[in-house]
Amino acid sequence: MDTALFFWNNIISTCGVPKIIISDRDPKFTSEFWTNLYDMLGTRLAFSTAYHPQTDGLAERMIQTMEEILIRFCAYGMEYKYHEGYTHDWVTLLPEVQLAYNTSQHSTTGKTPALVEKGWNPLLPVDHLKKNLLTIHPTAKCFHEM
Repeated sequence: MDTALFFWNNIISTCGVPKIIISDRDPKFTSEFWTNLYDMLGTRLAFSTAYHPQTDGLAERMIQTMEEILIRFCAYGMEYKYHEGYTHDWVTLLPEVQLAYNTSQHSTTGKTPALVEKGWNPLLPVDHLKKNLLTIHPTAKCFHEM
């Protein structure tokens, strides 16, 4: 049921119902519950070929990239917890890493994943800071234009 709840909260509620899901043959996605849910939603389930790593290549590459980012964040303790100070807990860093990944331009598409998926880039806190800095100091605009 955890997988179903995750699917609802993170996929359907934000992206809508997918037309097709490509999955390995994990029982989490092949159980009677899931096959009935796919039928009700009109979603087709396609299985990746066993021992065919190219099928999972994009997902594996993205996971590798996320691991590399998390290693760097955890090594420097970039997450600050209010009562505990800095932490090396990668789970608490995941939302920030996901935001950084989704708003970074990728060499293969020349676009951010957010732009590719949603059609727009989310505003980041730094965007507001840049805007405010330009109005705070008169010479900031000159430096920005350089």
